[in-house]
Amino acid sequence: MPDATEVLLDFASALAVGLLIGAERGWRERNKEALRLVAGIRSFGLTGLLGGFAAFLGEQFGTAVWVAIFVCFAVLVIASYFGELVYVGDLGLSSELTLLITFLLGSLAVAGYHTLSASGAVVVALLLSLKDELHKALFRLQEAELSAALKLLFISVVMLPILPNKGYGPWEVFNPYATWWMVVLIAALGFAAYFAIRLVGTQRGLLLTALLGGTVSSTAMTITLSHLQEHRALRPLLAAGLLATSALMFPRVLLEVGVVNSALLIHLAWPLGLAALVYAAGAFFFWRMAANAESPNAEPPLKNPFELGPALRFAALLALILFLVEAARRYLGDVGVYLVSLLSGLTDVDAITLSLARGANRELGAEVAVRGIFLAVLSNSLVKAGLIAVIGGKALALRTFPFIGGGLLAGTVALLMF
Repeated sequence: MPDATEVLLDFASALAVGLLIGAERGWRERNKEALRLVAGIRSFGLTGLLGGFAAFLGEQFGTAVWVAIFVCFAVLVIASYFGELVYVGDLGLSSELTLLITFLLGSLAVAGYHTLSASGAVVVALLLSLKDELHKALFRLQEAELSAALKLLFISVVMLPILPNKGYGPWEVFNPYATWWMVVLIAALGFAAYFAIRLVGTQRGLLLTALLGGTVSSTAMTITLSHLQEHRALRPLLAAGLLATSALMFPRVLLEVGVVNSALLIHLAWPLGLAALVYAAGAFFFWRMAANAESPNAEPPLKNPFELGPALRFAALLALILFLVEAARRYLGDVGVYLVSLLSGLTDVDAITLSLARGANRELGAEVAVRGIFLAVLSNSLVKAGLIAVIGGKALALRTFPFIGGGLLAGTVALLMF
């Protein structure tokens, strides 16, 4: 026989689980008539105890006893549901399903899974309390957003686990699992940034939009903001947005490196951090300049950041860069890696960053990887400066170039010193 104190504590846990969930149910249904309230705090508390007694009896007399008690209880809950359906015409199943879950959580508590039981009770109560918020969020959800969410889940939950985690091709450089994991990482970052914009809105100003949009694609946001240069009153704010969205590239690169190969962070933190600080200082300067000026309402449109086609193209680009980096390292040495980094940075900094960070886990030297990543960042920054000059014109170029040049110079000096 188990110790009596332990048994009492198990049953106390089962009762607490039921009371916690019952408190939420009882509070939400507190304004209903007594006859329409099927289950309140007492019913859920007793349900947790019943689940505990069923688990206790099942341990003593066999699993069939627990199954029999659960089946009888489920029949009672179903009968109660149909009775409520006839009486009030309510088709909701939340309370009935919650009763069955409470029974199971009470059983888990007595079976010794106290942490799982308590955590489950908290999650259930929280989920029930968010009913209105979840319904409102679902009502505001657009078809394209739902489709994008399902695509993201498909590439992460369905595809990723089934991909082989081993090398293929020349030098076994192509790892399907590692490559697709990086695709999921980039897609998830962009998806999170999109919904941040959707929740906050762009009415608070171009700078906030630039900050959030820059986490998706600083190059795309640079093009968007530069196209608005025709509004003279908007130019200081545009300069602030251009510098702010570019400044976010540096911490984004550090985040990607930290996830893939944290050992490189100590070498990249100073050069990329200093560059980001100079960019941020320029953004703050122009934001203060534009604070008292009236700006026309010109806000960049929001677009869904995730589509399966771009994700597949990113995977192909990543695989190609992995191959080029390894080939350059073998045949051209460090110079080849640097050349690939410069060329890759012209179009995308994420792929080469992830490739080099991953390569440093294998045969690529840490110093070569760090310098290659910085060269890609430098190349990408110069491309965005060119876009500002070509699209945004002389006015935006004169405002942003001193801070862009200062940030890149500070980062280069820090890289050479450390």
